Amino acid sequence: MPELIYAAALGYLLGSIPFGLLLTRMFGAGDLRAIGSGNIGATNVLRTGRRELAAATLLLDLAKALAAVLVARAAWPGSEVFAGAAAVIGHCFPIWLRFKGGKGVACMMGVALGLAWPIGLTYAVVWLGVLALTRISSLGGMAAAISAPIAALAIGRGDYAAVLALLCLLILWLHRENIARLRKGTEPRVGSKA
Repeated sequence: MPELIYAAALGYLLGSIPFGLLLTRMFGAGDLRAIGSGNIGATNVLRTGRRELAAATLLLDLAKALAAVLVARAAWPGSEVFAGAAAVIGHCFPIWLRFKGGKGVACMMGVALGLAWPIGLTYAVVWLGVLALTRISSLGGMAAAISAPIAALAIGRGDYAAVLALLCLLILWLHRENIARLRKGTEPRVGSKA
């Protein structure tokens, strides 16, 4: 259906805006792709030492996915889940950066919030809770991603759960190096001097 194509295109274009890269360049923090993991997400922005830029990146990455869901729902009702999924894919594989983007955790939270607030609330609580307990950013993000399809099923939205499960698998795959470090006990903690 044309509406689904429009929604997916909108989501991809919004999701592919590299806010982390733009903010670090704009405020003189260097080329984010040459720092830490080289990813464009908030966790890597934090490695520049600029907490305010990391917070802004997180909020903007969340907001672009949320906007994709809300605009698609208003313009083409029923297409919002496709727009949200495309936003996460756009963030992870932006065409402007040769398909090397972030890991999609903040974007997926925007999608979860846009689809249904209970899913978004579950995502946020799990993400922040695991992060507070472990101080391991990747673990918090992966746990939150896993919680989203479960929360969708709990509120009777199997249609959302299916797409959120696929996004969860994508996020876990993008975190495969983090998973290997977690198994070895070498994954850095937030605030450590790794």
